Amino acid sequence: MKVRSLGTLFDDVVARGIRTVVHLDRPLDLAPLRGTRFDLPAVAALVRETAGALHAAGVGPGDSVAVVKENHWDYVLIAAAAARLGAVPALLSDHLTPESLQVLLKRLEPTALVTSRAVLDDGHEHGIDLTSLVGCTVCLDGEQPGAVSLASLRGNPPPPPVERAPDAPLVVNHTSGTTGLPKLVVHTTRTLLHGIAAAEATRLPVVSTRASDTACSAIAFSHGRAVPWTASVLSLGPRELVVVSDAEKAEPVLREHPPTTVEALPSTYVRWMPMTGPDGPFRGVRLYVSTFDAMHPPTVRAYLGATARRGPLWLQVWGQTETGPLTFRVLTRRALAAAERRHPTTRDLGRPVPGRTRLKVVDPRTFAELPPGTPGLVLVRTPVVCVGYVGEHDRWHAKWNDGWWNTGDVGVRTPLGAFRLLDREVDLIPGHSGVELEDVIEDRVPGVVECVVLGTPGTTPVPVLVTRDGTLDVWAWRAAQYDLPPLAEPVVLTWEQVPRTGTGKVRRMELRQVVHRGQDTYGTGLWT
Repeated sequence: MKVRSLGTLFDDVVARGIRTVVHLDRPLDLAPLRGTRFDLPAVAALVRETAGALHAAGVGPGDSVAVVKENHWDYVLIAAAAARLGAVPALLSDHLTPESLQVLLKRLEPTALVTSRAVLDDGHEHGIDLTSLVGCTVCLDGEQPGAVSLASLRGNPPPPPVERAPDAPLVVNHTSGTTGLPKLVVHTTRTLLHGIAAAEATRLPVVSTRASDTACSAIAFSHGRAVPWTASVLSLGPRELVVVSDAEKAEPVLREHPPTTVEALPSTYVRWMPMTGPDGPFRGVRLYVSTFDAMHPPTVRAYLGATARRGPLWLQVWGQTETGPLTFRVLTRRALAAAERRHPTTRDLGRPVPGRTRLKVVDPRTFAELPPGTPGLVLVRTPVVCVGYVGEHDRWHAKWNDGWWNTGDVGVRTPLGAFRLLDREVDLIPGHSGVELEDVIEDRVPGVVECVVLGTPGTTPVPVLVTRDGTLDVWAWRAAQYDLPPLAEPVVLTWEQVPRTGTGKVRRMELRQVVHRGQDTYGTGLWT
């Protein structure tokens, strides 16, 4: 099915007779008194109601609407309501600092800001009045100085849907910001819906959502993944959706509605590891999906072993906010059977998406294409690349090279055309793959739930080991190093001590400050 419009998405799936039921881990911030179970007509009505409220706040065609709130699926519903008015929603994580939000809002110049008292209060605590940066602030959870409450705007009828041109801006999302201030990525109906979402809505054997599925999503719903996921999965019409906004409080809803497919953040998969036992909520899962960041062998192995089904699959997708999915690979129990390997299979991210994506590896200085087996910068050619960065057009333009988009990742193309990830360019360690070292260490050292290897010129790479209690089995650590390159003594931290983005990725530059390793890297950071 071709996804026609974000503004009428929910009305359209209702008109098609799709009867998916949505189960939430907690009520929507947009509708806190309406419970945790929604049918699609109720969701469509909520979107229309929200469009009426935004219209009453002064939002119209061509305007920008910034959304900053606690993580939940209603990011997508507010985006649909804004798009219905012909406005452009900009979805910003509440994990961003007030200082970052201030810069991004100045770039966006939004007509309206939809937010919460917590976000506004946090800004005031840092001396920043976010309401002064926008035309109108709509507060989801009550009255606040400088803001109008959403409740006061309810009841206003929405105007007829506004159709924007397919190449006009549709949604703005921001990148993870692991190395600094996030970029504001602009996608259109043609790239995000007619391209990315429509491709995912194509029915394919095994990896597509089925009518019998209970599909679970536990992602950052401000991220660029949320809108195309919602559009594609609803187009396929599963029996149920399970939406998880808080990984730490998800177990009750997962046990009440055991999923058959799961898509989650890598950090969420790690946090859910204690639930991968034989009586856990994943016993009926046939397909796991990971799209946000590198996954390490112990985690993938645990989830494939958690299901009672024969032949469960793990779909590993590599992509970016700017491009959507670029490569994919299916992992099986057999592929992960051998533990503690020096060169884990999870670094092989598979092949480009057939018929849509081409990939090449080039010399970072000359941009000449390199032969298979030689590491270099990864460039891609795809019709669904974003159309710009808000307020940073030169930065967006600099990532193009003769029609190829620079991903900023360093990798190797195999003789058979697959892609093996080595590192982000800014994080590279000459002669080694930091991501691969992280794979091996996590696989070999019991109790390590996450490893980050930091390379700094003039010093030995530093492994930062994350454990649940901040302690480390020293003997296991020493035994794990027998075939690894020289590494400094590890720094051991708990999960909470590691600075993270809204998608759970490690903010590596901030982590360098935490472990006192300075900001110098081997990479240039030119394409981050």
